Amino acid sequence: MATSGSTINLTRSPLQEKYSGLPKSEFWHRRRVMVTGHTGFKGSWLCHWLSMMGAEVHGLALEPQPDGHFQRSRTAECLETDHRGDIRDQLIVESALARAKPEVLFHLAAQALVLEGYDHPVDTIATNVLGTAHVLQACRDATRLRAIVVVTTDKCYQNDGGPWAMRETDALGGDDPYSSSKACTELISAMYGRSYLSRNGVRLATARAGNVIGGGDRGKNRLFSDLISALSRDEPFELRNPGAIRPWQHVLDALRGYALLAQALFEDHPSIGSAYNFAPDESKPWTADQIVSEAFAQWGGAPHRKDAQPDCTRPEAMTLKLDASLARRDLGWRARLNTAQAVKWTVEWERSVKTGEPADRVTKEQINRMMSESGELNGPR
Repeated sequence: MATSGSTINLTRSPLQEKYSGLPKSEFWHRRRVMVTGHTGFKGSWLCHWLSMMGAEVHGLALEPQPDGHFQRSRTAECLETDHRGDIRDQLIVESALARAKPEVLFHLAAQALVLEGYDHPVDTIATNVLGTAHVLQACRDATRLRAIVVVTTDKCYQNDGGPWAMRETDALGGDDPYSSSKACTELISAMYGRSYLSRNGVRLATARAGNVIGGGDRGKNRLFSDLISALSRDEPFELRNPGAIRPWQHVLDALRGYALLAQALFEDHPSIGSAYNFAPDESKPWTADQIVSEAFAQWGGAPHRKDAQPDCTRPEAMTLKLDASLARRDLGWRARLNTAQAVKWTVEWERSVKTGEPADRVTKEQINRMMSESGELNGPR
């Protein structure tokens, strides 16, 4: 197994200047794009951003959660076509791609929760592994397609609990069903990329992002989703693993990495790799307890929380760190928001929407701030 001794050549890439950390609207203007999982949290934010850059966005996903970002921010208005269906059904996937005729595909559709994976391992494997195979099989017949970004997770690595940050060369694995299914997704994606898609002039890479936070996340048993729900109702918040360390980042930082990677793949640059981590590079990691404390401070009012007893039947790794050096080298990407700012933007979105500001307006305002060339990210609030 490759561990902390793994080495990656981090010599400055000529692409670092070309991809200077921000997606180019001129590239995405009138580009036909397919987003699977577009009704989910990250998928919904991505559709807004692509639409704002002038892309023609097509989606394939299950029905959205009633109070999530997709519904609240009226994401459907950003779409050319809005296909609803399960990626475990090969015919549904083939039909959606045939109608969309994408040039770029972002594959985000997944069962994305660790605890849900413990409860429903077979469904998790069917969605994340077989569902991905269905999508990539359909891509073999997509004649206009040139670039695919398959979004997996920071949990795709065989994490032995060491203090080092995981690199793209480290071994894949996972002791829980979700993590294992995502490691399998990586292998399936690499196989399709090498054996089939590259022969048709299609470039594929996987994106492994750290723990993403942002406005409108309503995923079950996700830290910020549960926290915002408790704060909004003025109820006690129950924290499962206070000492857990994760690479927290704002959803727009992760999506910016996905978009930059898709651009580089589409333009067929030979130095672009097949897998990239996207994570903050802060020297001091944040625990779940610190994230919650920062959120309470940003929200205002006295902390109202209690620590839950850990569930020994569904263990989660206490420490997970990612090394995003490759993304910095090849794409000029690094997190524009530090962890405190990521929490601030998330709380800002939730408070603004709670007080009556339209969610789509808040979403677009935050995207515009993220796209600011000046780097003035704090905004007027």
